[in-house]
Amino acid sequence: MADVAALVPDCGVGFAALDHPADRQGLLADYYRKLAQPSGPIGLPRMIRGTASMTELLLKALPAALTRLGVDAVLADSVEPAGALVARHLRLPFVTAVTGLPLLREPTVPPPFLGWTYRPDAVGRNRNSGGYAVSDLLMRPITTMVSTYARHWGLDPDPRQLWSDRLQIAQCPAGLDFPRLALPESFRYGGPWRLDEREQHLPESDGRPLIFCSLGSLQGARRSLFAAMTAACAAVGARAVVAHGGGLSDREANSLPGNPLVRAFWCQTRILPFCSAAILHGGFNTVLDALAAGVPIVAVPLAFEQPATAARLKRIGAARIVSAADAGRGGLEPALRLVLDDPQYRHAARLLATDMAGAGGAVEAAALVDAALYDDSDVRPAWPTPSDGTAACAA
Repeated sequence: MADVAALVPDCGVGFAALDHPADRQGLLADYYRKLAQPSGPIGLPRMIRGTASMTELLLKALPAALTRLGVDAVLADSVEPAGALVARHLRLPFVTAVTGLPLLREPTVPPPFLGWTYRPDAVGRNRNSGGYAVSDLLMRPITTMVSTYARHWGLDPDPRQLWSDRLQIAQCPAGLDFPRLALPESFRYGGPWRLDEREQHLPESDGRPLIFCSLGSLQGARRSLFAAMTAACAAVGARAVVAHGGGLSDREANSLPGNPLVRAFWCQTRILPFCSAAILHGGFNTVLDALAAGVPIVAVPLAFEQPATAARLKRIGAARIVSAADAGRGGLEPALRLVLDDPQYRHAARLLATDMAGAGGAVEAAALVDAALYDDSDVRPAWPTPSDGTAACAA
């Protein structure tokens, strides 16, 4: 989508828009508005229909775009089926990038959008089976359309065909996920994929410990929830460091209680090591950054995979979970006090930080992708090689 160009960092990576009539200006912002209200009898179906429209746009436009660009390989996010399906259609090698929780379905693992505990017995398996049945029903607008395109292109519509048999590379560390019994040979756990961020300079300390507070880039307009966070920080003798993602006006930011440090964005990998804890909605990237810094978490899951991420954090002992409703009723203060006072929470976070530090991050992930796509003798460029001799990879 043309609107995505602004999100691509200036680091030597090229960008090409889809060049399709349906790719109009403002389309991404419209989609974000649907994602910002992803629940309820109106919001959930609207979000799913919006996601289906985004996938359909890619299925319509990607074949011509990748052919025009002379793309030789595809790096496809696991949550977007269009990337893998178009790669199969064009007979291009592809790698699956798992940026959030692994979506691979197993009988003992709950659906990735539910905050259920891990329970591998018969009761848990039956519960999970029912959850997947409901999930399949809700996601039918997307899966039906993807299956229609697959059949039209003469491809097997089985969703398992959308996962690469070369490499499925995940940001998720093995220690965070629920136990898996049937991972494919091509699957690799890892650690956060991050660029080095600039040094973060804080205003002069007032002597209180710092608590990082974030609701991500989609939910940052929830001023009342941020107020509950900063009030809880003040109540335990700490100072909140708030990242609202541009969701709050200056007036709303200045009205938050507890004299917090408030910005639209902080360099998370730089600020979190200075923090004693974090209050987060459970967005996967921020959770990984907090764990990488050895910071315990109070999780307030709101939507998407956040409840499932929170359940995994609770299982390893690195977080307390507070519902959004309980957060508004004062539930954050006792949870925050507990993760600050009980060293087991920080110990659990630091154990995972050690595991992630040894995973190699983006450098190791890139090496694995390179090996999967280009070290095999059967991989040949599908289109004429660019004039500089490099291969083109679409992500």
